[in-house]
Amino acid sequence: MPGAAGRDTEELPLLKDTKPDEKQALFVRKLEFCKAPVSFSDDKDSKAKEQKRLNLLEVMDYINQTKGVFNEDTFQTITEMISANLFRGLAPSRPGETYDPEEDEPVLDKSWPHLQYVYEFLLRFVVSNETDPKVVKKYIDQRFLVKLLDLFDSEDPRERDYLKTILHRIYGKFMPYRAFIRKSINNIFYRFIYETERHQGIAELLEILGSIINGFALPLKEEHKQFLLKALLPLHKVEGVKMYHQQLSYCVTKFVEKDQALSTNVIVSILDYRPRTASPK
Repeated sequence: MPGAAGRDTEELPLLKDTKPDEKQALFVRKLEFCKAPVSFSDDKDSKAKEQKRLNLLEVMDYINQTKGVFNEDTFQTITEMISANLFRGLAPSRPGETYDPEEDEPVLDKSWPHLQYVYEFLLRFVVSNETDPKVVKKYIDQRFLVKLLDLFDSEDPRERDYLKTILHRIYGKFMPYRAFIRKSINNIFYRFIYETERHQGIAELLEILGSIINGFALPLKEEHKQFLLKALLPLHKVEGVKMYHQQLSYCVTKFVEKDQALSTNVIVSILDYRPRTASPK
């Protein structure tokens, strides 16, 4: 209960007032506390919300100023705290309505005062020199990555921006996950193209892919060419293509720059996917 969580927090001393040899244990206790959910569906329990926010801020300051925070004794608690806060259902903000980013204001997540600190914590955790991918992959596993990718459908642009940065860093650091991440993004595109035609994060995912494609070695692998033909080019057929067209064009152009033989496939596919009477085409 939020009220109970608030009372527990008041009993925890500040990290800056704690003896050096006791700080790490207190850090873990504060992470445990920050796992507890706090509802933002109403204005109740404002004290509990503020107590949790202050604890999140304090642990952020601690990891920024302290070496040796990230180790095998804290990895599990850290990833559990991150998962407990970030991995939640994204309720449809406009049931029964079509969201147009050019016309409608995005619905900003009321829990952002907490989420922002958790995302920043995750970013620092991923990029830290103390997080050896060989060890951390036990905690940031494929299930974690799938849930992280699911959050790209958030309507809050602040959340998608953090996700874009974090996933790009994970892709660069956790090399064994690269093929899995590409395949997972591929699956998101398939569902978007052939089933839903609704997803808030296509532009951000394409931005990540732009950097990934830029780093592909030559000659291009057949799987990369198939990704262009079966996932990227069909994105032109979706009615809302204008919302991510700039990022899509960049990705396709990078493919053609690496292998000019693909240009024929690209031109034919785009002409085929777009309606013949469409003026933007």
